[in-house]
Amino acid sequence: RELSEMDAEDELDLAEMEKLKNTERACLEILKKYDFTEWELMEWSEQQAVFNFLYDSVTLTVMFGPQIDGEFFAAHRSRSIIRLDFESFLDEEQAPPSSCLVQRLIFQFIESQGSWQDKCPTLHYLPQALFHISLVVNRCKILGEELEFLQRWGAKFHLLETDIKDTEVRLLFSSSVAFAKFELTLAISHDYPSAVLLFRVQTHIGNIGEKEIAAVLSRVPAGHHYLQRIVVSIHQNLLQGPR
Repeated sequence: RELSEMDAEDELDLAEMEKLKNTERACLEILKKYDFTEWELMEWSEQQAVFNFLYDSVTLTVMFGPQIDGEFFAAHRSRSIIRLDFESFLDEEQAPPSSCLVQRLIFQFIESQGSWQDKCPTLHYLPQALFHISLVVNRCKILGEELEFLQRWGAKFHLLETDIKDTEVRLLFSSSVAFAKFELTLAISHDYPSAVLLFRVQTHIGNIGEKEIAAVLSRVPAGHHYLQRIVVSIHQNLLQGPR
C-alpha cells in the first residue's frame, strides 16, 4: 500500500511539473509576441522569473505573489507581482567608459519610472514592461556602438578625443585647415536619441564657438545615430577650410 501511495505522489509531482512547464511555454509564447526583445529569460518558476539584458550585465528579477481570480495570463490564472528588482553586474573598473555610460543611462531610466511594482502589479503587465525596458536598452546599446565607432575612427572627422564623464560626452575637434580647435560637451540622457542634446563649447584656437556649433546642430535632427551625425555635420560644415 505504501508503494502505491508513493507512486501516486510521484505521478502528482510529475503532473505538477508538466503543468508548470506548459504554463512557462504558454507565457513565453505571449512574451515572444512582443517581437522586439532585448531580454533573455534565465528562470521561470513558481516563485520568480529572471531576465537578463545587455550581455548579462543587467538582471531583472520578478517575484510572484498569489494567483488572481478572474484574470488570466497565457490561458492560466494570472499571478500578482510583489517585487521587481534590477541589478547591475557590470564591472565598472574593467569595462570601457562607453559601457559604463550605457549602464548609467539604463539605470537612470529605471529609477525615473518610480515604482515598478505599481506599473506592473500582475503578470498581465509584464510583457509591456519588458518591451519598454527593451526599447531603452536597445537605444543605449546603439549609443555605445556609436561611441566606440567615434573612438576608433574619429580622426577621419578631425575628432582628436572622445571622453566620457558621468553622463557627458566631451568631443575635442582640431583642424589645421580650418585653423580651429575646440571642445564640444554633450549632456546625454536615457531619452537619447529622441531628445535634442544640451551642449556647451570651449574654444581653444580659432573662432568656432557656441554660435557656430548651434547653427550646425540645429540642422541635425534627433534620431538614429544622432551622435555620429552630429560629428559628421560638424566636420563637413566647420572643419573643411578657413572660416
